[in-house]
Amino acid sequence: MKFTKMHGIGNDYVYVNCFKETVKDPSAVAKFVSDRHFGIGSDGLILIKPSDIADCEMDMYNLDGSQGAMCGNGIRCVAKYAYDYGIVNKTSISVATKSGVKYLDLSIRDGKVSMVKVNMGAPILQASLIPVVSESEQVVNAPIEVDGQIYHFTAVSMGNPHAIVYMDDVNGLKIEKIGPSFENHINFPDRVNTEFVKVIDRHTVQMRVWERGSGETLACGTGACAVAVASILNGLVDRDQPVTVKLLGGDLNIFWDENDDQVYMTGPATTVFDGEIDLGFLGE
Repeated sequence: MKFTKMHGIGNDYVYVNCFKETVKDPSAVAKFVSDRHFGIGSDGLILIKPSDIADCEMDMYNLDGSQGAMCGNGIRCVAKYAYDYGIVNKTSISVATKSGVKYLDLSIRDGKVSMVKVNMGAPILQASLIPVVSESEQVVNAPIEVDGQIYHFTAVSMGNPHAIVYMDDVNGLKIEKIGPSFENHINFPDRVNTEFVKVIDRHTVQMRVWERGSGETLACGTGACAVAVASILNGLVDRDQPVTVKLLGGDLNIFWDENDDQVYMTGPATTVFDGEIDLGFLGE
């Protein structure tokens, strides 16, 4: 199987061009290639497929083999791959995902994509659609008990569920302990991605993320979008202004246009290397 290793500010995936390749068991392949000791090493697997409704389709799998609906950093890399490797020859493209068709604008430098702006769509704030168990229609700064401690969280879906928790310090957070407890909490029927956030100023926040199925990652695009929306809902950043979200792997620029209720994310996409791996033992 031929592949390309790519990352969006450190959120790395193995990408396979399914215009040319066939992956029979993507869940098994995802678990193998994601292993950082015996595989290629990544946060998961993303298949770039033909689509009847868009320029291409993104089919993503987490490192535990579970299928994901949407990945903001991943879709920027899909767009870069599609342009750099000749699937498309235009700078405004569409990508089909399990969360609907997304539209992307590409910035080109020296013939290659350097930055990608993604229309991530409207945030989902209705509790039952996120989903999160709640008696309220929206969950904003609501208490939740996790491992015997009371936290407050805001729930947002950007095609996948997010719980945003604000705290004074995220650098010292033992995320590997608290992350799984949030992910598998009974209040989140489909599990949840959890963002632990420190507000730096009215335009800037810092976050660490525990992604369902993957653990802590260096970046999460949908999570950054959810954090920007949650920060506006909580009055922690200025409305109608871009928010810089600082992640372990780098910064993303997020703008929630409340007039058309669309969230726009701008950030880099990087190709690491191309390779080929024998998956014969998996029946591929």
